[in-house]
Amino acid sequence: MSYLPYALAVWLLVVGLYGVVTSRHLVHLIVCLTVCQSSTYVLLLGVGYRKHATAPIFKGIPLGAKATDPVVQALVLTDVVVSVTVLALLLAVAVQVHKREDTLDPDEIPAVRG
Repeated sequence: MSYLPYALAVWLLVVGLYGVVTSRHLVHLIVCLTVCQSSTYVLLLGVGYRKHATAPIFKGIPLGAKATDPVVQALVLTDVVVSVTVLALLLAVAVQVHKREDTLDPDEIPAVRG
């Protein structure tokens, strides 16, 4: 059992969170959130990995053969779709903030009144 995927997932999360905390630009902030999200892909794939296992296609494979878990692969695919959707939404919000306030610095954006 290798701990490398778990260490990589933690490293990606820490690097992404550091970028979020130190960001002075909305697009940089969104990219750092995407890096945090990518750590979940690595974590899920690390959980579902089996050494010397085949794809989860069982036709023509002898009984008792090792196969990877297809649920984990479906979760990663769902995670990618959710991540792209959130990324598009956040970038659309950043474009609207830039149109309205003419800045992308989070410190220069006035408080939301409504």
